Amino acid sequence: MADIQIFAHDRATLVEVSGRIDSMNANQLGSVLSEQIDGGSLHLVLDLAQVDFMSSAGLRELVTALKKVKRAAGDMRLSQPSARVREVLEMAGLDTIFLIFDSQDEAVASY
Repeated sequence: MADIQIFAHDRATLVEVSGRIDSMNANQLGSVLSEQIDGGSLHLVLDLAQVDFMSSAGLRELVTALKKVKRAAGDMRLSQPSARVREVLEMAGLDTIFLIFDSQDEAVASY
Protein backbone atom coordinates (compact mmCIF):
# COMPACT_ATOMS: atom_id res chain seq x y z
CA MET A 1 0.00 0.00 0.00
CA ALA A 2 1.28 3.42 -0.88
CA ASP A 3 1.29 6.34 1.50
CA ILE A 4 0.67 9.74 -0.11
CA GLN A 5 1.14 13.10 1.60
CA ILE A 6 0.56 16.54 0.13
CA PHE A 7 2.34 19.76 1.07
CA ALA A 8 1.62 23.19 -0.39
CA HIS A 9 4.63 25.39 -1.11
CA ASP A 10 4.68 28.92 -2.51
CA ARG A 11 5.65 27.79 -5.99
CA ALA A 12 4.37 24.23 -6.18
CA THR A 13 2.38 21.45 -4.58
CA LEU A 14 4.59 18.66 -3.29
CA VAL A 15 3.20 15.13 -3.40
CA GLU A 16 5.32 12.68 -1.38
CA VAL A 17 4.74 9.03 -2.18
CA SER A 18 6.15 6.05 -0.29
CA GLY A 19 5.74 2.30 -0.56
CA ARG A 20 4.73 0.29 -3.63
CA ILE A 21 2.81 1.62 -6.59
CA ASP A 22 1.28 -1.38 -8.34
CA SER A 23 -1.91 -2.42 -10.08
CA MET A 24 -3.70 -2.63 -6.73
CA ASN A 25 -3.17 1.00 -5.75
CA ALA A 26 -1.96 2.94 -8.81
CA ASN A 27 -5.45 4.38 -9.26
CA GLN A 28 -5.18 5.82 -5.72
CA LEU A 29 -2.13 7.83 -6.82
CA GLY A 30 -3.92 8.84 -10.02
CA SER A 31 -6.94 10.04 -8.05
CA VAL A 32 -4.81 12.13 -5.69
CA LEU A 33 -2.95 13.76 -8.59
CA SER A 34 -6.18 14.38 -10.48
CA GLU A 35 -7.78 15.98 -7.41
CA GLN A 36 -4.79 18.31 -7.05
CA ILE A 37 -4.97 19.35 -10.70
CA ASP A 38 -8.75 19.79 -10.60
CA GLY A 39 -8.28 21.89 -7.46
CA GLY A 40 -6.00 24.28 -9.32
CA SER A 41 -2.57 22.91 -8.35
CA LEU A 42 -0.85 23.20 -11.72
CA HIS A 43 2.75 23.11 -10.49
CA LEU A 44 3.22 19.62 -9.10
CA VAL A 45 6.35 17.98 -7.70
CA LEU A 46 6.09 14.25 -7.19
CA ASP A 47 8.67 12.99 -4.70
CA LEU A 48 9.43 9.32 -5.38
CA ALA A 49 12.39 8.86 -3.01
CA GLN A 50 10.48 6.40 -0.80
CA VAL A 51 8.84 4.39 -3.60
CA ASP A 52 10.47 0.96 -3.69
CA PHE A 53 8.44 -0.44 -6.60
CA MET A 54 6.43 1.02 -9.47
CA SER A 55 4.55 -1.11 -11.98
CA SER A 56 3.41 -0.16 -15.46
CA ALA A 57 0.06 0.78 -13.89
CA GLY A 58 1.88 3.37 -11.78
CA LEU A 59 3.74 4.72 -14.81
CA ARG A 60 0.43 5.01 -16.66
CA GLU A 61 -1.00 7.13 -13.84
CA LEU A 62 2.06 9.43 -13.96
CA VAL A 63 1.70 9.93 -17.71
CA THR A 64 -2.07 10.49 -17.41
CA ALA A 65 -1.51 13.13 -14.70
CA LEU A 66 1.24 14.81 -16.74
CA LYS A 67 -1.04 15.05 -19.81
CA LYS A 68 -3.87 16.41 -17.69
CA VAL A 69 -1.79 19.09 -15.96
CA LYS A 70 -0.18 20.15 -19.27
CA ARG A 71 -3.64 20.58 -20.83
CA ALA A 72 -4.31 23.02 -17.97
CA ALA A 73 -1.04 24.88 -18.79
CA GLY A 74 0.81 23.39 -15.81
CA ASP A 75 3.55 20.81 -15.33
CA MET A 76 4.52 17.91 -13.08
CA ARG A 77 8.14 17.26 -12.15
CA LEU A 78 9.68 14.26 -10.44
CA SER A 79 11.97 14.51 -7.46
CA GLN A 80 14.63 12.01 -6.37
CA PRO A 81 13.14 8.78 -7.72
CA SER A 82 14.60 5.72 -6.02
CA ALA A 83 17.09 3.68 -8.06
CA ARG A 84 14.46 1.07 -8.95
CA VAL A 85 11.90 3.68 -10.00
CA ARG A 86 14.50 5.58 -12.06
CA GLU A 87 15.38 2.30 -13.81
CA VAL A 88 11.71 1.67 -14.66
CA LEU A 89 11.31 5.25 -15.92
CA GLU A 90 14.38 4.83 -18.14
CA MET A 91 13.28 1.43 -19.48
CA ALA A 92 9.90 2.94 -20.41
CA GLY A 93 11.58 5.97 -21.99
CA LEU A 94 9.80 8.28 -19.56
CA ASP A 95 13.00 9.86 -18.27
CA THR A 96 12.91 11.97 -21.45
CA ILE A 97 9.31 13.10 -20.87
CA PHE A 98 9.52 14.11 -17.21
CA LEU A 99 11.86 16.70 -15.72
CA ILE A 100 13.64 14.76 -12.96
CA PHE A 101 15.45 16.50 -10.09
CA ASP A 102 17.85 15.23 -7.44
CA SER A 103 16.08 17.02 -4.58
CA GLN A 104 12.67 18.36 -3.59
CA ASP A 105 14.11 21.87 -3.25
CA GLU A 106 15.51 21.86 -6.79
CA ALA A 107 12.24 20.55 -8.21
CA VAL A 108 10.11 23.14 -6.38
CA ALA A 109 12.55 25.95 -7.26
CA SER A 110 12.37 24.98 -10.95
CA TYR A 111 8.93 26.59 -11.22
